[in-house]
Amino acid sequence: MTDYNEAFKDIPGTVVFDATQSRLGFHLNQFCMSLMKAANRAEFKADEAAYLKKFPMSEGQRQAVLARDYNRMLALGGNIYFLAKIGATDGHSFQLLASKMSSVSEEAYRAMMIAGGRSVEGNRSKSEGK
Repeated sequence: MTDYNEAFKDIPGTVVFDATQSRLGFHLNQFCMSLMKAANRAEFKADEAAYLKKFPMSEGQRQAVLARDYNRMLALGGNIYFLAKIGATDGHSFQLLASKMSSVSEEAYRAMMIAGGRSVEGNRSKSEGK
């Protein structure tokens, strides 16, 4: 039998936030949680690169934050609920973040969700078409 978490790796666009991801993203997620305080948000907005140096993240994690590459942050251990604090600091809704992560406009994302979500066709398995 395939390991439970391994089975999810075959689903396109899916990152399971498990213990391994949690350890990988610990400092990234700690940075995100720091944004709950107004003073920290102001400091981050004043000099993002300098603020990020306070946290022992990998260089890849720092670059993903600076680029606002949410999919990369997820791959590097970010928890979506913590990452949303970056978006909120930037004044963005979660809906906008999800649309960017899905590579569609916010309007298209909203319409897709109202219609019941992403189609399962072509999205069940990376290995289906092989």
